[in-house]
Amino acid sequence: MRISLDWLKTLIPTDKPAAEIGALLTGSGLEVESAEELESIPGGLRGVVLGTVLTREPHPDADKLSLTTVDVGDGTPRQIVCGAPNVAAGQRVVVALEGATLYPAQGEPFKIKKSKIRGAASEGMICAEDEIGLGQSHAGIMVLDTELPNGTPAADYFGLGSDTVYEIGLTPNRADAASHYGVARELRALLRQPCHLPDVSGFSAPASAASNINVTIEDIEASPRYAGLLMENVQVGPSPEWLQRRLRSIGLSPINNVVDVTNFVLHELGQPLHAFDAEQITGGQIRVKRAEAGEKFVTLDGIERTLKAEDLVIADANGAPMALAGVFGGKTSGVSESTTRVFLESAYFGPAAVRRTSQTHQLKTDASFRFERGTDPNMVLVALQRAALLLQEVAGATIAAPIVDEYPAPVPPVTVRLRLPRVERLVGQYIAPERIRQILTDLDIEITEENPDAGDQDTWTLTVPPHKVDVTREADVIEEILRIYGYNNVALRPNNSASFLAKFPNPDPEVTRVKIASLLSGQGYSEILTNSLTNSLYFEKEGEANNALVRILNYNSVDLNVMRPTLLHSGLEIIRHNINRRQRDLKLYEFGKTYSQNENGKYQEKNKLVIYLTGNADGETWQHKSEKAAFHNLAGAVQQVLAALGFGGAASQPVQHEYLAGGLALLVHNQPVAQLGAVSASVLKRLDVTQPVWYAELDWDALSKKYKPTLVARELSKFPEVRRDLSIVVDSAVTFDQLQQIARRTEKKLLQSINVFDVYAGENLGAGKKSYSVSFTLQDFSQTLSEQAIDQVMQKLIQQFEKQAGALIRK
Repeated sequence: MRISLDWLKTLIPTDKPAAEIGALLTGSGLEVESAEELESIPGGLRGVVLGTVLTREPHPDADKLSLTTVDVGDGTPRQIVCGAPNVAAGQRVVVALEGATLYPAQGEPFKIKKSKIRGAASEGMICAEDEIGLGQSHAGIMVLDTELPNGTPAADYFGLGSDTVYEIGLTPNRADAASHYGVARELRALLRQPCHLPDVSGFSAPASAASNINVTIEDIEASPRYAGLLMENVQVGPSPEWLQRRLRSIGLSPINNVVDVTNFVLHELGQPLHAFDAEQITGGQIRVKRAEAGEKFVTLDGIERTLKAEDLVIADANGAPMALAGVFGGKTSGVSESTTRVFLESAYFGPAAVRRTSQTHQLKTDASFRFERGTDPNMVLVALQRAALLLQEVAGATIAAPIVDEYPAPVPPVTVRLRLPRVERLVGQYIAPERIRQILTDLDIEITEENPDAGDQDTWTLTVPPHKVDVTREADVIEEILRIYGYNNVALRPNNSASFLAKFPNPDPEVTRVKIASLLSGQGYSEILTNSLTNSLYFEKEGEANNALVRILNYNSVDLNVMRPTLLHSGLEIIRHNINRRQRDLKLYEFGKTYSQNENGKYQEKNKLVIYLTGNADGETWQHKSEKAAFHNLAGAVQQVLAALGFGGAASQPVQHEYLAGGLALLVHNQPVAQLGAVSASVLKRLDVTQPVWYAELDWDALSKKYKPTLVARELSKFPEVRRDLSIVVDSAVTFDQLQQIARRTEKKLLQSINVFDVYAGENLGAGKKSYSVSFTLQDFSQTLSEQAIDQVMQKLIQQFEKQAGALIRK
């Protein structure tokens, strides 16, 4: 969005530098992405001033030249050689001083230098209008009629001051600032000085008229307010220079005076307008209605469009569309050179209706941009009156009838309860109530009641005007206060600590989720997001319904007729899609909800984290060949997730899972929080997945509930750790987790970590046997371990392995 500083100053007079105003707007949330200096004419007449010709004499060596002395206001008259035939003593003239660069109407720019012309010194130039780019005439110098003092910049005399145009990155929630007046309101609060609407006190319309355009709103929800004004004796033609200059400054091309006025008012006040040729309004009636499905309509760009029943249109008495409401006008009802009667439309259309039509027909206009985000219903009449006065000025129009204003259900202001202690809590700094009061007043937010309840101190009831479309809650009001108070005015705390050192009794669930997502992404996993709707056939046996499914009553597709009871199948669909495109090595994860209903018919939602692994675990490199993903790759990722949540060393046990070909459950506080294993062949076949898939499902609700971030700080030990290895032969049914638990129970002080680095099963061991090669890390933080102490620990471990697991220790 482009905002002209010169235009802005007509609404809020200020002498603040352009850079300072840009910084203020950026600090309040209206980010100034760029600031461009614009000049009415090239060079901006810098170095060109008003002067008075004191004397004029013929040049001694040239018949057509004159020697003049000119007062330019600095106390030192200049001698200037002038070739104009009309130069004379006593004239007020335009003088280009030494060093000025002129941009003539024709030819290249040139710089004024002190020189000699036919032997006479010349210290400047008395200018004709073409020489400074103000016209084409070169008949003689410009002779002015003015009382302005000598030395006055010529740009001030001609009203050609430079302008700064800001490019503002307007966020979707700031519809209130989508105009020059909206930005002026923002500056009013930032500068604490008044701004004002354009003066419309001169507007006058007849109390009645023999004929007028009648308006009927047939869809009040989509069009809560519609106003219009009939104007006659309109002379369509080019706009005056000042109006064209305003539009060009913000990147618009002038069209004609009627269209230019509607565009000017839109960008000045934020209220879109539309001008109809009144002669084209059949029956003298406007109907605001929904379109007939399939009817044809030709828009201003000459394209025939097929309308839908949801499109809101402005139609005539016969129901024929004349415009897509709030989006684009029609070709036949638009203003042309022959138009003499105009009906000006100013309305408030519902954002949803306008956005739907804009999206359907791929039409993005300045009007739809504002209506989609929410305009001010209270600006409708002000904008209409402003446009009418301008048309009287630039098109000679007369107001032929009273304003038609249909507003059956006025849009009420929003009521918000503001707790002052809450302001300090969210802002992080105390702001005095009087400063808050001042900010709210400057933002047009009215304090209607203070401390409404006897037991509810420091609470205000606020009335928020409709133009603040994004301010509907207490937090929104506090954001408004902070924007104007200034983010930079919120002081840093004297002591700051890194977030991981803080201890939060109730960690933010979103922060926790992002933490784990970052962990998995860092390991090469990609996050996916799948549809919560899925196919019931995945979960039902032929001829047998699954009563636990949450079914969709009015589904659009049989493939999406139930809410998913598990994330597995939707993830497998993604895997199948990738495999079919030769992307076979996949590491994926997803946070999502599952849905079910119990025997009592009550619905249940559960949050899950699922992980998928298929194909090769790592890509092939010159250092090593790629290997197929295995269970331990998936288990390692799951263990890292649990460790990051503070649940390292989770116990495990075999589990029978509906969709897994054998699996393992991990337990935290004796409760299962994760299940992992290989997806069963039957499930893969049903989903047409042609390669093995490893799958883990974590109960995110349980993990989030148990997660309490803690920090344990300990000085690095001065004493070395010691490693000892054992080869332990056990029955095939004995798991490493069982051996690990035995070791942990046996030695709780010196045993720091346990790791299995090899597993072997073969004929040498005998049937039903396997061997674990296990390393044990021992450390004492108070002294160096002696060989005797180490041997004692290892003997205790061996004894317990033999006793509790029937192990044979291989020497």
